[in-house]
Amino acid sequence: MQKIQLTFLIAFFTMGQLVAQSGNPLFEGWYADPEGIVFDDLYWIFPTYSDAYDRQVFMDAFSSPDLIAWQKHERIIDTAAIAWADSAIWAPSIIEKGGQYFLFFAANDIQNNDEPGGIGVAVADNPEGPYKDYLGVPLLGKIVNGAQPIDQFVFQDIDGQYYMIYGGWRHCNIVKLQNDFRGFEPYADGSIFKEITPEGYVEGPFMFIRGGKYYFMWSEGGWGGPNYKVAYAMADSPFGPFKRIGVVLEQDPEIATGAGHHSLIKIPGQDEWYIVYHRRPLSETHHNHRVTCIDKIEFDADGLIKPVKITFGGVARRLLEAR
Repeated sequence: MQKIQLTFLIAFFTMGQLVAQSGNPLFEGWYADPEGIVFDDLYWIFPTYSDAYDRQVFMDAFSSPDLIAWQKHERIIDTAAIAWADSAIWAPSIIEKGGQYFLFFAANDIQNNDEPGGIGVAVADNPEGPYKDYLGVPLLGKIVNGAQPIDQFVFQDIDGQYYMIYGGWRHCNIVKLQNDFRGFEPYADGSIFKEITPEGYVEGPFMFIRGGKYYFMWSEGGWGGPNYKVAYAMADSPFGPFKRIGVVLEQDPEIATGAGHHSLIKIPGQDEWYIVYHRRPLSETHHNHRVTCIDKIEFDADGLIKPVKITFGGVARRLLEAR
């Protein structure tokens, strides 16, 4: 049985009632690019293992019933299970479909179209794996529209269609996934890749729907520096056009630097949201020394995202209702 990690727990009494906070970071270790999601009655976080390049060859996952106590699931996937991946597996994105769990990841940090690597897919029968290669080859192994094939986010539209939004090097594409995730469907005009890059985009795309609007979020700045941050735009379609509105997450020089590459967790059935992201502790200068954190994210009356204040306290205990 795996050890339950009760880390960075802050508890205090308010009006005679015990209140618990998650604390930030959420769990021990260097972890970045976190994908947060709810499966059944548990919160899950799937991050990149943030260490030296040649050590980023596996992924751990973390689950919690309440955002406070986190269970570590070690090595849910590593490059030994992916014949074409030999280094640097990054930025997982996960979808449950038909009782299986599909983990999309980037591998090998390819710099040109002659190098092997790109975006792959792994599959398992449980969120904690173990995951095995789904295709045996990359789903996408080429640089298209200037977008390095990394930082993929898989998004399901209201009509049930799945899209993959991805890209580094300041370019972002959206592709229409086949229903079995084995390839891409062409758009009505015959194209496969549509570029939706907004002003300021660098990497780390994320999309969600709220109030009939498509919110597109991304990371700006250099991932290894202090000024990494998250900005956003809104549109009536997943294809935009997306006009940059502003920054919603960034460093606080009194708390941490390099706050970015995030995802959101929505409480099922509620208009209640949490932002999961990585940041660099003030005591650290190495670009890979990043930790995973969580804070509340809120909207104003017009649907605009309020700027997030990063904290040491994190968020309060939040149990999920049985469904």
